Amino acid sequence: MKTYKKDQEAIAQLTPEQYRVTQENGTERPYTGEYLENKEAGIYVDIVSGEPLFASSDKYESHCGWPSFTKPIVPAHIAELRDSTHGMERVEVRSKHGDSHLGHVFTDGPTDKGGLRYCINSASLKFIAKSEMEAEGYGEYLDQVEDV
Repeated sequence: MKTYKKDQEAIAQLTPEQYRVTQENGTERPYTGEYLENKEAGIYVDIVSGEPLFASSDKYESHCGWPSFTKPIVPAHIAELRDSTHGMERVEVRSKHGDSHLGHVFTDGPTDKGGLRYCINSASLKFIAKSEMEAEGYGEYLDQVEDV
């Protein structure tokens, strides 16, 4: 089994926007993220640690401006923290091992899928296409990704 951790080398390779989002708790502008419209089968991993976070099969169009998912691929890889910034009460979502800020989770998701909406910044993610998952070391998650 792979070990995931905050990787200083990966942090040094981040773009200014990726750094601002993941390391400084930033938010990318709505409707600008690289993965908002991505419909390809695969998984989304933390850009800093590589830990698997979300599967394309759990991604849906929420019309909120950011990629949205109904659940994490491995719940243990997600940390949820109280966030009272900007005059709001929200639940921040961070990667457990990479400690990257990912976004927030809300309770207005599809009720037939559990009712959650993980609203995630593309800048915190790296997409691994289904065809590359085995080679990239994510073969154990292939059963969680739909065929297209």
